Amino acid sequence: MKHSLLIILLFLMISGCEKIKKADSRQDMAPGPITLVIHGGAGTIKRENMTPEREKAYHDALQQALEAGYSVLDNGGRSVDAVIAAIKIMEDSPLFNAGKGAVFTHDGKNELDASIMDGSNLMAGAVAGVTTIKNPIKAAYAVMTKSEHVMLIGKGAEKFAEEQGLEIVNPSYFFDSLRYEQLQNALKKDTSKTAALIDPYTKDKKFGTVGAVALDQFGNIAAATSTGGMTNKKYGRVGDAPIIGAGTYANNKSCGVSSTGWGEYFIRLSVAHDIAAMMEYGGLSLEQAADGVVMKKLPALGGDGGIVALDRQGNIAMTFSSAGMYRGYIRKKGEGKTFIYKDDQ
Repeated sequence: MKHSLLIILLFLMISGCEKIKKADSRQDMAPGPITLVIHGGAGTIKRENMTPEREKAYHDALQQALEAGYSVLDNGGRSVDAVIAAIKIMEDSPLFNAGKGAVFTHDGKNELDASIMDGSNLMAGAVAGVTTIKNPIKAAYAVMTKSEHVMLIGKGAEKFAEEQGLEIVNPSYFFDSLRYEQLQNALKKDTSKTAALIDPYTKDKKFGTVGAVALDQFGNIAAATSTGGMTNKKYGRVGDAPIIGAGTYANNKSCGVSSTGWGEYFIRLSVAHDIAAMMEYGGLSLEQAADGVVMKKLPALGGDGGIVALDRQGNIAMTFSSAGMYRGYIRKKGEGKTFIYKDDQ
């Protein structure tokens, strides 16, 4: 009996070592081509609810974000700078629930969250509940590079951002009439969960977040996420977007991930880190890990949404359990591809 137990333990140890070796060998392989993948939110996004003009506007905005981020990579820049460039474009667009297009809280304010992570050294930065920082993703990067902390919130984060020379705006800058209408509709419907997620552009349910993951010429991965949160949110609610391991994660040993969906579920499952861990310790491919978490674990818990992810060999995952997700990727200059619906090819 003792001999049998020893044999089983030995087998398990060898098996575990083989999986670790497999994960390590993935990092030792030559990195893939410079690549950028982005998302602009996931949810019940259907063709019948979208006008041709609005559809084109989303494709154009996604394409602009791809080109901005890829330009950094194509000119020899770093992955962290590429994801910031891509996300800044989406933060400045009222189409997306981040920055200028942020939704309103129950009190009629815009509270913004963002995070970024460098897969080469596991450095990370985040801000949450900020109301005056024009581009929260830049503040998250400043926290990562200019402070000893990972997350700053509210007034403290705003003071820090101002000290770092970031652009500070009056909260009125974030006002958008359609987003405000969204809040009024939610208030009229007694703040039900469904009403809180009605998007004014598609008249349907959508989880608004933007994100990007990049692989640079040095083989380094970076991931970043930015959001305005949830319409009609109360009590300073914070979702997964600024939480490292839930909404954002990057590690050269596995992959980079940016999430979009019902934040509470993404936090409970540590979605972004779980995908990376399944690759690093379980030896799964990026696609297998993403499907296992987003298409199985997330729905089983009652949540939905999606992720974009990228590994060191340039493999891409744009996995979502909702009807649609604004998304796109680019590997060559001028050849960015953007998608909205589940059946987009």
